[in-house]
Amino acid sequence: MTRGRGALGVLAAGAAVGVASAAWGSLVERRRFGIRWETVPVLPEGSRDVTVLHLSDIHMAPWQADKQQWIRDLSLVEPDFIVNTGDNLGHETANAAVEYALEPFRGIPGAFVYGSNDFFGPSPRNPVKYLSGPSSMRPSAQPVKLDVDRQTAFFESLGWLDLNDHARAIEVRGSRFELFGTSDAHRDWDRLDLLPANVDEMRSEVPWSEDASGPSPVSIGVTHAPYRRVLDAFVTQGADVVFAGHTHGGQVAVPGVGALVTNSDLPRRYASGLHQWQNRTHWSWLNVSAGLGTSIYAPIRFAVRPEAVVVTLTARG
Repeated sequence: MTRGRGALGVLAAGAAVGVASAAWGSLVERRRFGIRWETVPVLPEGSRDVTVLHLSDIHMAPWQADKQQWIRDLSLVEPDFIVNTGDNLGHETANAAVEYALEPFRGIPGAFVYGSNDFFGPSPRNPVKYLSGPSSMRPSAQPVKLDVDRQTAFFESLGWLDLNDHARAIEVRGSRFELFGTSDAHRDWDRLDLLPANVDEMRSEVPWSEDASGPSPVSIGVTHAPYRRVLDAFVTQGADVVFAGHTHGGQVAVPGVGALVTNSDLPRRYASGLHQWQNRTHWSWLNVSAGLGTSIYAPIRFAVRPEAVVVTLTARG
């Protein structure tokens, strides 16, 4: 009898911990927005610092007023450049909320790529399946189409460059940047076959293509889902730093163990944070954002706070 009562006590305690953890993750932690600060030495010697604000996986719903205001307040960081790695929309009527949140960054140069949730709204799914491996790369049978054209027009009106399978160049605070990106690799939309030609064309058309007296350009790769093939291609193309999102940092992590999944083929130790990614003899800095949101059908984070990342690009050495 005593053993039976002891076992019931252990089960009850375990159930209580589980309920408390779920409540914390759904009611508290997913709204504990924070900033992660990083420094990456990639600029030529003597360059002025460039402050990059990395936003990802906002998954905005129109009723998320606290998230909207928190993002607006990030303008106090005074970034020099914005990198947005996609999945901004989380509801079919969220465009106005995203526009309200990002309006304070008008006039600050930036670049963006999209995730699938910029095209299709979320669908009801069992959130436990997320922990079993990468989610399905196919949309639901009748996905809700989102107004991605409106979003693109808004981003471009802010002064941001579209890097979805494009390459562009820009000068910020005296530093020259070569930017190249891909569409969402999680849906196999990435056109890595176009990457070398896109970069070559960009390099032939930049204003400084015949100016050997200026600083050497810094190459930046931007993608939503950090699949290995994309990261390897970026490194091969000469990326000095890569920005990515998609993983949500695993969304659920175990203290002392880390993220359980990355929703891609990325190793779990790279689920979020600043790392070095190596492909053969070359390597690049890799910043993976844990993102700011979740699907409205899986509104929980545990041991993975939502984040924006401020990356200070500074001179080498």
